[in-house]
Amino acid sequence: MSVPNSKVAVSVKKGSTVQKVPGVKPTKVAKKVKDDEERVDKGVGWDESHGKRPIKPVDQLELTEAELKEDITRILTANNPHAPQNIVRYSFKENSYKTVVVDQVAVHFVLEGSLIHQDSDEAKRMIAGEGLPGEAVTEETGAEPDEVTNKTPATDVEDEGEVEGVGEEDRPSSVASKTDKKRPNQINFSERATQTLNNPLREKSVQTEPPHRTNFSANANQWENYDAHEEELRKVEKNKEKQKDTVPERVILLESDNLSEVGKASKIFERMIHQNTFDDKAQNFKYFEDASDELKGQEGTLLPLWKFQYDKAKTLSVTALCWNNKFDDLFAVGMGSYDFRNQGGGMVLFYSFKNSSFPEYIYPTKSGVLCLDIHQQCSNLVAVGFHDGAVAVYNLNNEGVEPVHKSTAKTGKHTEPVWQVRWQKNDMDNNHNFYSVSSDGRVVSWTLVKNELLCTDIIRLSVNAAVSEGTEDAQLPMFTCGTAFDFHKQIDSLFLVGTEGGKIHKCSKTYSSHILETYNAHTMAVDAVKWNCFHPKVFISSSLDWTVKIWNHTVNTPLLTFDLNAAVGDVSWSPSSSTVFGAVTEDGKVHVFDLSINKYEPICQQSVVPKGTKLTHLEFNPINPTIAVGDDRGYVTSFKLSPNLRIKPKTKKGQELPEGPEVEVAKMEKLLSELQEM
Repeated sequence: MSVPNSKVAVSVKKGSTVQKVPGVKPTKVAKKVKDDEERVDKGVGWDESHGKRPIKPVDQLELTEAELKEDITRILTANNPHAPQNIVRYSFKENSYKTVVVDQVAVHFVLEGSLIHQDSDEAKRMIAGEGLPGEAVTEETGAEPDEVTNKTPATDVEDEGEVEGVGEEDRPSSVASKTDKKRPNQINFSERATQTLNNPLREKSVQTEPPHRTNFSANANQWENYDAHEEELRKVEKNKEKQKDTVPERVILLESDNLSEVGKASKIFERMIHQNTFDDKAQNFKYFEDASDELKGQEGTLLPLWKFQYDKAKTLSVTALCWNNKFDDLFAVGMGSYDFRNQGGGMVLFYSFKNSSFPEYIYPTKSGVLCLDIHQQCSNLVAVGFHDGAVAVYNLNNEGVEPVHKSTAKTGKHTEPVWQVRWQKNDMDNNHNFYSVSSDGRVVSWTLVKNELLCTDIIRLSVNAAVSEGTEDAQLPMFTCGTAFDFHKQIDSLFLVGTEGGKIHKCSKTYSSHILETYNAHTMAVDAVKWNCFHPKVFISSSLDWTVKIWNHTVNTPLLTFDLNAAVGDVSWSPSSSTVFGAVTEDGKVHVFDLSINKYEPICQQSVVPKGTKLTHLEFNPINPTIAVGDDRGYVTSFKLSPNLRIKPKTKKGQELPEGPEVEVAKMEKLLSELQEM
């Protein structure tokens, strides 16, 4: 069947093939489409200058026809090659280990959008609801290649030129007219808003059942009360009988034991706990040596050890210190007050390094304690002087807190405070005796005879240095106050007495009618005067006039004078060196001197208490390199001397180090000779 030659406008989809219609010449549009397809089919290696044949690279692999036609199948899977395949876990449900399947799918990105396809039912409903125009089959809409729509009037195509004119001139105008209307894309975007649904509120209430109630009523009368009490008494008696039957034998034995054994065991247990608690201080006391002394030259330091304080003696001051010569860790502390306007009771306390938290012995007194001394051989005897003028002797072996001997007005006690007591050697009858000095100017000897305390006046001090043996010849205005005294270490009858006026008297027990010599030592009261532990001619004194002086008792003038810039509370010689002594001042400082190293400055000057606290007493330990320092707030602090404060003379290699009192006497003799040459 022939087709009449007429003008036909054809619209085709880009990229589709155009079939020839019999009797119709191809238009320019069809030719253009064909050329584009041919141009696309040409590969990169196509060279038109060499004819229509591909150009092969030089290094291309040559394959046979069979190899070229062979199909190689490759399957892409989502399995993760790195995922483990041997993981097992224990299943408690099946009581066995099960292999765990590892998930091979990994989601990298998920985005939930609101785009919908225009061919879907939802898109068609939206287009119908919004009144959008229907689809038009054009090049842009993606119509099928076989669909042909007539858009121009049906006119005959006379020649090829007219057809070309239609394709070139009429097509742009038709496309422009169609693009005037905004048409949705194939994937239509639609904005939609959603609102979450609020769940309705519901109320729920629960009511519990009321507790069961029971009514009870009874009559209370006299006989019912009596029966109830009798029944209660019977129950108590039965319980007591059961307890007696179940008491262990050990408890019955404890009731008959002496409680002193329990007290001894508890004291040992308390010491063990204390030593474990303060183990660092115990280690320092025994082993620590300050290595910094090597860098300080000749200076030394004091290492704090234990601090002793009794709660009931917080308001009292430390008025006396004395070490026990037999037990080097035990020392006695006298508690009283130097404020004479506010006097009260006192205490005698005994502390040990083994337990610093609580005293070993406690002796309360009615009057304040001002001095004490422990016997050299019988370390259980302690002589104490009080503020009311009485003296007493305590025996640590006896039970109770009362002294074994105490002076009274009938036995000749002092009328003023007792400032110093000192034990002396036994008399001809082997009776213990000690001496005391008081503000009433009397130096008295006290002898322990059985249950009595007998007194003998040795000397009475006067202002003009006149001395009378009896009380009937002396006049009260002529007496001066004795504040300190000390007996010679080698000559028992020789002793020194310090007075409130600042003078020091040298006296003898054999010449009680007069004073051997008087030294104008200080301008204020003498606090302490002590003989040197080694040299028989040297003694030291301290006073409230801020000075400490070294004396040779054969010379009336002092050998050395040290100004400490504060009132001196106490001074003491070291028992291990003839040239070392220490002093404490009211500004809270401890001064340690070594005359063989420096004759003018202390080798240690250290503050050991807070500001406002006054130091009152200092004592060197007779065996260990430690000192005890007391203050006006009731505290006693122990310190360890650094190596520079207890240095020994150097010797050559192979030479034995000389020891003994002769060496210390030689050191002091050398110092005295140097001072005399100056």
